[in-house]
Amino acid sequence: MHTFSAAVVITLLAGSCALNAATYKGQKIYIETCKECHGGGQALAASKKQREWKKIMDNNGDQLAQIHLNSKKAEPAWEYFNNRVYSKNAKHLEDFLVEYAKDSGNVPACN
Repeated sequence: MHTFSAAVVITLLAGSCALNAATYKGQKIYIETCKECHGGGQALAASKKQREWKKIMDNNGDQLAQIHLNSKKAEPAWEYFNNRVYSKNAKHLEDFLVEYAKDSGNVPACN
């Protein structure tokens, strides 16, 4: 019985760590792909409220991709936003942006 209980506890702890990891994955993605143009994550993430980021990031971040694809200034990023990698990473990026949005009270440490 103790072995079973220990296995359940370990599984729950591992699962909770995996759920929290998405924000950190999003922060890493931001640093690797967005920081060059947008600067530190704090300024960009805090530019909108959580609700606004969620709306922009609906449907695997289609609206965010369209904002970049419709901007001549964002031409260096067009290849990234047309790539499956962006679709794969959009959920993690959303977690990061929502976690550090203007109304979240949180501050990222990626500046």
